[in-house]
Amino acid sequence: MKNSFLRLILPFIICLLATSAYAEDVAATATQLEGSFKIIPGVILIVILVTFILVGLLNRAKDTQSYWAAGRKISPVGSGMAIASNWMSAASFLGMAAIMYGAGYHGLSYVVGWTGGYVLLMVLMASQVRRYGKYTAADFIGDRYYSKGLRGIGAILAILISLSYCVGQFAGIGLMFKWILGIDYATAVIVGSSVVLLYTLISGMMGVTKNMQIQYVIIIISFMVPMFLMCYKYGYAFLLPHIGYGQAVTDIVNGLPAKEGLTNAIGNSMGILPSPEFAMPFDPATGKNAFQWMAICFALMVGTAGLPHVIQRFYVVPRARDARASVVWGLFFICLLYWSAPLYSTFGKILSANPEIGALNKDAIVVYAAQLAALYAPIVGLLAAGAVSAAFSTVSGLLVAGASAFSHDLYYRTLNPNASEKTQMLMARIGTVLMAVIVCSIALLKLALIAQLVATAFSLAGCTIFPLFLLGIWWSGSNRAGAWAGVIVGGGISFIAITYFVASKLGFVLPLNDFVTLYLNPWYFAWIGAPLAILANIIVSKMTGCDTPIEIKKFLATQVHGVKTAD
Repeated sequence: MKNSFLRLILPFIICLLATSAYAEDVAATATQLEGSFKIIPGVILIVILVTFILVGLLNRAKDTQSYWAAGRKISPVGSGMAIASNWMSAASFLGMAAIMYGAGYHGLSYVVGWTGGYVLLMVLMASQVRRYGKYTAADFIGDRYYSKGLRGIGAILAILISLSYCVGQFAGIGLMFKWILGIDYATAVIVGSSVVLLYTLISGMMGVTKNMQIQYVIIIISFMVPMFLMCYKYGYAFLLPHIGYGQAVTDIVNGLPAKEGLTNAIGNSMGILPSPEFAMPFDPATGKNAFQWMAICFALMVGTAGLPHVIQRFYVVPRARDARASVVWGLFFICLLYWSAPLYSTFGKILSANPEIGALNKDAIVVYAAQLAALYAPIVGLLAAGAVSAAFSTVSGLLVAGASAFSHDLYYRTLNPNASEKTQMLMARIGTVLMAVIVCSIALLKLALIAQLVATAFSLAGCTIFPLFLLGIWWSGSNRAGAWAGVIVGGGISFIAITYFVASKLGFVLPLNDFVTLYLNPWYFAWIGAPLAILANIIVSKMTGCDTPIEIKKFLATQVHGVKTAD
């Protein structure tokens, strides 16, 4: 594995060293904010994409088990790296800094919510889901609630969640391809989508998981190196940037007079007028309040624990205890990036303060910060390529999860139980293509910021999948009728929230628009949807006469929770 990894990563290292020799010639191009093909970032991107496709070819899926669950041969550390890479999407790499750049401290609600969700997963679900032994989220739902209909609903929800999540990733891919290649946004989205679709079709979960381990290394190196360089250049404790950049936040709050000799890439002196709202989570100037901060945190936590493509990662490890260990490793790897994201928003705020720069695309502030700091051209190119890697790693996992739901849960388990393995693989690939086409079409509409688009998927998962897994694992009294009630309530709230969001984007104002926009906002409607879905499940399960079959109760007790019972 180590030798294979070195062989695959070596061309990338050679490319970086080789392009460094020409950095001075292309420095002007590399520091332009928009509009032209950038040679060094372009070469780095091409080498990385070729590497991804080679990994997919070398580890391509030959059967359904490899396509859906990587043959269950991934180690806890490898799975942890894959979890982190799968998790550190464009929303993490680009979106978190974008939210904090625009909304200051309020944006930290996304950091707290997304990391807190993994703690929920580790404590409540990781090993239990692996012990249950199913391939997909819908497979678990159909078996646990002994219902073919619920299995189909679970598959549809998994597809919808994956579609919603993918939209933000495709938007991030399009943004970075546009910046690197100098092409228009629509073309960039189509080109990037085609590449990620190609290697997902070839590799399935096995190749995708191997790719994710390499992608994690690229993501974390590309994110950390510019951070140290910026802190060193501007005197903010570069040996420990995560502590030193706090002084930069203070400078934003109190104001920073222009410093002689310290300028950004286009010659503006480094300085900023006092901006106290940057460090105030509930300041009226930002239009945010305490309720929204808490609602986002809660929605993202329960949404994380209900995402089908995240849950599916627990199936790729050999044993149940490895599932929990993989989450611990995943949290460690994730935190390396999450502790660093606020720094980019902070430097972006200071370096872009001069009116001469004008308005910047928030979703690209990570790359803009490095450019405005006049970092070495290959470093900026590596950062942009890391953003593409982050989006690719998540999209591939989402496409596999959605395709698995389409082929395994909808087609094979619900519509055609006699389908051969060859037919199932064909349907999985058809499902992958259909999802990519749909997502690409929606991404072209540019509906919202990347992190906000992704948050919609979390709220949908928190209202629907999370209650089914939580009660299905921890309460044997939850039955089929209760599950249907929870899905109807959670799905209904999701439908209302998303309908109002889409209507507003189309220019329609529906009744009670202000009330729904505040309390059922598309980024956090799970704050009320998840509790109500859980409550509905419990009430209906208690009220109905049908009980969970004894075989399922016994399986939950003995196999999932390890309780010894008398026959």
